[in-house]
Amino acid sequence: MSISTSTDQQKINELLTRGVDEIIGKEELEKKLKSGAKLRVKLGIDPTSPNLHLGRSIPLLKLRDFQKLGHKIIFIVGDFTGVIGDTSDKDAERPMLSKKTVKENNKNYKAQVAKLIDVKKAEVVFNSKWLAKLDYNDVGEHADQFSLAEFIARENIRRRLDAGTRISLREVLYPLMQGYDSVAVKADVEVGGTDQRFNMLAGRELQAHFKQKPQAIVMNPLIEGTDGRKMSASWGNTINFNDAPNDMFGKIMSITDNLIVKYFTYLTRVSMTEVKAVENALAGGSNPRDYKLKLAYEIVKLYHGVKAAAKAQKNFIKTFSKKEKPEDMKELSPKALEIVSVLVEAGFAASTSQARRAIVEGGVKINDEKVKEVDTQVKSGDIVQKGKRFFVRIK
Repeated sequence: MSISTSTDQQKINELLTRGVDEIIGKEELEKKLKSGAKLRVKLGIDPTSPNLHLGRSIPLLKLRDFQKLGHKIIFIVGDFTGVIGDTSDKDAERPMLSKKTVKENNKNYKAQVAKLIDVKKAEVVFNSKWLAKLDYNDVGEHADQFSLAEFIARENIRRRLDAGTRISLREVLYPLMQGYDSVAVKADVEVGGTDQRFNMLAGRELQAHFKQKPQAIVMNPLIEGTDGRKMSASWGNTINFNDAPNDMFGKIMSITDNLIVKYFTYLTRVSMTEVKAVENALAGGSNPRDYKLKLAYEIVKLYHGVKAAAKAQKNFIKTFSKKEKPEDMKELSPKALEIVSVLVEAGFAASTSQARRAIVEGGVKINDEKVKEVDTQVKSGDIVQKGKRFFVRIK
């Protein structure tokens, strides 16, 4: 029988090292990869917001790496777990979402994921298919595999307990659900962020209970956003898959210089030889801006194609080096004409308070004039600018 998976040692080595923080079951996983066995590789993402951001691309690119080696990819849309809410990366209780909100958020998830993996060759499944069918007997059986001490030993849970912050029993149950996903899809490997460690280990425990071979776990590090904090939709510091090319390019150019090599390594598939050359050049005193331009080009190319990346680069240089406005400025027909609402609707601010702050700090212009009043209104034909890189023409 012919082997349909690649056993190229160099590719396997990069698979197991690039953008990888820790692997549980590494020895067994490496043995399977070298043997040519076809693995079922799982990643689940909850639709807690409508946009996927580049922090999510790290495990998705790892799925892509597995897929390119010929392995079977299972992408789980957490339409059930999205309602319940994962507390893994939170220092406060995540509120439950309505089914309607999760369904709305999920509308474009598959199209966004398709920017990085071949969804036609993957299994794209919804975990409500199996989780919605479980009853109290099932939940009791699953819960019996874990102790409460294991749950509260987690760092963020321990901090909340010490601070006297409420922890709901619902949060205790979430790892059981993500763990059971691995049983349902018979995963050989699960990929995910370091914040998912406990949940992914729960998968191994439940698989063992159900007489399946426990999955290997490939954990990726987390990535900082545009403000230097962990990239998170709740902080408004994300670079989203669906950001317009100019916006994406500009956001990447705004990151701190110390993130350039990390972004190249985790968020692109530029060869590691090239990445090392960039690292050496920066260490030798080369201008970080030159490499940031290449980084922004590579990331925009990944999500929007070569032509869009080249155009975004040209627009950026024109706007910032020559201080001209971009050629293909996006247009907006705002629902409300107040400048605060326009900034939020255009995606230039995550909230009205953030928009007001930008105005007060002098970072907003209409037709090249600084906006001084938060109740200023726009009119058709106005060009609204926030900072140096965000422009929109009012229709």
